[in-house]
Amino acid sequence: MTNRSEALFEEANQYLVGGVNSAVRAFRAVGGTPVFMRRGQGAWIEDVDGRQYVDYVLSYGPLAIGHAHPAVVDAIAQTAANGTSFGAPTELETELARKVQAIMPGMERLRMVNSGTEACMSAVRLARGYTGRDRVLKFRGNYHGHVDALLVEAGSGVLTLGIPGSPGVPAAVTETTLTAPYNDIDSVRQLVAEYGDSLAAILVEPVSGNMNCVPALPEFLQGLRDVCDDTGALLVFDEVMSGFRASLGGAQAWYGIHPDLTCLGKVIGGGLPTAALGGRAEIMDWLAPTGPVYQAGTLSGNPLAMASGLTTLTELARPGVHAEAEAWTARLLEGLRDRAARAGVALRTHQAGTMFGLFFTDRDSVVGFEDVAACDGDRFVRFFHGMLEAGVYLAPSAFEAGFVSTAHDEAALRHTLDAAEQVFADL
Repeated sequence: MTNRSEALFEEANQYLVGGVNSAVRAFRAVGGTPVFMRRGQGAWIEDVDGRQYVDYVLSYGPLAIGHAHPAVVDAIAQTAANGTSFGAPTELETELARKVQAIMPGMERLRMVNSGTEACMSAVRLARGYTGRDRVLKFRGNYHGHVDALLVEAGSGVLTLGIPGSPGVPAAVTETTLTAPYNDIDSVRQLVAEYGDSLAAILVEPVSGNMNCVPALPEFLQGLRDVCDDTGALLVFDEVMSGFRASLGGAQAWYGIHPDLTCLGKVIGGGLPTAALGGRAEIMDWLAPTGPVYQAGTLSGNPLAMASGLTTLTELARPGVHAEAEAWTARLLEGLRDRAARAGVALRTHQAGTMFGLFFTDRDSVVGFEDVAACDGDRFVRFFHGMLEAGVYLAPSAFEAGFVSTAHDEAALRHTLDAAEQVFADL
């Protein structure tokens, strides 16, 4: 893309696998050289050559109030001045947990961890320990981190790179993992009829963000709740992406359907690495040290991440803030659909609060992995590069959701829609 980025990527390949530390960043799905960034402010980021872009990646979701928010920067700096990690409890851990519980009352107890992958891994272990059962049911195109038992028909990076699961995952590890089509409750009932007595948990993204943005059908989530109530399995919502985005209270508040356990990540750390597992107290208390299910982490609940997350959620929870960002997202998608239609480009969009998805398809609906996979991938690649050239940064994969922050304003909207109008015309 730029001379400096090309040189940096060439150098990175000498030291880092594929030149990156997370697979989707390598631009393998869209071609070309990854753009190296050096700073961000609000809704905008700047690359190493000084080019600026409206950012709809937002570190793949965490930056719900934008880049380098002054309150977040100040909170991190003040906390760092007193020490970055102690391996002992701090008051900030309780303050963040209290804030999360106030926003998501169903999370009666929390355990802070360091990544969404770790939260989902811990949720599976806890569900198995609590129920005394082994099987877990997940859905095609849902990605729950690179956990061995869950890296089956997964979304996001696995779809982008075309890896069917992953080498290095023994068959014995995945033989207790059941899979079903997303948004297909009948297939779930068929599996439960055969395996219900051995089912520990149903794990689902209530808004899938790893096969682009595909919200669950309300009747599908309610069906999962009913199945779990009938069988004694635990319903686990992976809200690593949808938490504090589908609505302030996450997808569970948006749908009014409440899981037994919730996995959070991304926004809860405000750009620093932290995540959480939470849910009903009687289940969560099965974790060590109060229960027999072991889980621990040296840097879990580290002060910098707690300060960043607490400040982010405090800002996001101010009256009207989240609603304004949702309304801005709706205006963005309306503008994109209008310009695509005028150019004769088939485009569908999805919105879940401040998450969104763009699908180059003329299908009537996009509700599962098969629908997403049938979209026009070549047209997405051309759209991606056209928008990048015009100063709009989207995720370099048709299987990734887009994100909006509270910092996205009229200037960002105008820049994005002007760029899209030209790119759609070129398509």
